[in-house]
Amino acid sequence: MSKRNINKTSLMFGLVLLLMAFSAPESSVVEEAAEQNLAEISTCNIENTSFQAGEEIVYKIYYNWNFIWLSAGEVVFRVKDLGDQYHLSAVGRTYKSYEWFYKIRDYYDTYVDKETLLPSVSIRDINEGKYRLYDKITFDQDAKKAISFRGKTKDKAEETAYEIDPCMHDLLSIFYYTRNVDFDKINEGSIIPIKIFIDKETWPLEMKFRGKDGYKKVKGLGRFKTIKFGPEVIEGYYFKKDTEMNIWVTDDENKIPVLIESPVSVGSIKVVLKDYKNLRHEFEAKVERKDRPQKKG
Repeated sequence: MSKRNINKTSLMFGLVLLLMAFSAPESSVVEEAAEQNLAEISTCNIENTSFQAGEEIVYKIYYNWNFIWLSAGEVVFRVKDLGDQYHLSAVGRTYKSYEWFYKIRDYYDTYVDKETLLPSVSIRDINEGKYRLYDKITFDQDAKKAISFRGKTKDKAEETAYEIDPCMHDLLSIFYYTRNVDFDKINEGSIIPIKIFIDKETWPLEMKFRGKDGYKKVKGLGRFKTIKFGPEVIEGYYFKKDTEMNIWVTDDENKIPVLIESPVSVGSIKVVLKDYKNLRHEFEAKVERKDRPQKKG
């Protein structure tokens, strides 16, 4: 696979990509996947059964460097009700104790239609060290166009129009979209093809269903019934070729990620569920020690 690179996608939101269990294959890889086990799922609309307005999920980011695990920062996801739309937001920040190494203040906002979960507006405001990016994208799903207002800052942004495929998602909309996929109707090993528009181009992505892990330990929270993914990653800026990543999502109606583990170009990263509130459903994925699955044989 040739080296591909999302243009300056943030470290903190490289982690959002982790939360979404994505890969970015070349077309030949997509064709090979189709021959293997390609799930048939519409990306144009999906019924929201997993989240509600008021939901808030917090993840803690750990970075391992020279065998030392450092608490690097947090990402907070929120959902607000705007009538016929949801306002989805995510804020990534490094802890002060980590900012001697690298300081991050990233803000993501996406407005999606409640019926389809497709985005109408997507905003990224990135502040990482000396790097700055402001990118506001207005999606015209019917006309298959994306209007990007992009620059180092909002005041210096310039407008550019792009042709897009039908039913196009962005980073946040696809995160919430995939939480509504019914994995009970998908075979283990199935590949779910998805596309998102980011950094001036369309990215063909896929998510591979690795099966279920009924007794996964999450530091500080206990053990959970989970759905497991083992995606390829986007080779280039943060990940080496053949990087192996593991993602565990609650095997309940909420379907929220509880743990992500992955090597990066230097060191490795863990993303761990820290806190949550106002979930749409009871958090039934947590299991007690007495519920530990019995070993076969």
